[in-house]
Amino acid sequence: MRFTLIKNVKQDKMMRPLLNGLLLFMLLYIIFDIFVKSETMGISTTAITTTLFGNADEFIDPMNASVFLESLHAQIFFLMMIVLTLSAVFIRLLHKKSRVILMINLLLGFALLTPIALLSAYFYSGEFISIYLFSFFSWHLIAFSMIIRSVWELNFVK
Repeated sequence: MRFTLIKNVKQDKMMRPLLNGLLLFMLLYIIFDIFVKSETMGISTTAITTTLFGNADEFIDPMNASVFLESLHAQIFFLMMIVLTLSAVFIRLLHKKSRVILMINLLLGFALLTPIALLSAYFYSGEFISIYLFSFFSWHLIAFSMIIRSVWELNFVK
């Protein structure tokens, strides 16, 4: 997190490639996270319902609570690392621009709602699955736009 200490990140010849690499890896994570969720849990209401609660007609067992909690634990860790690091980069590069606070608050809000909604869907009601899906895709879309905007600001704005 050395980039938080440098006065002008855009002019530092050592930090610019590192930040570009970090943003590239974040972009890849955001994109591949959707594919991973699609294959493991599903990205539709029907697929997630079947994964979490099973389907007797198709002989699919429900997800074990310990497996679910372990998966959720890992998701929360990666979510936290991506969201907080991206927010730090975004603030550092665009602190003088408008809507920075709005973007970060939306990102953090939807990112926090994602595991809470999934946990609520598993333990309380399947109706939380639609909230989970909305928040999951919302934070991915906001993070994607923040990464693109950060790359643009780092490389093309003087």
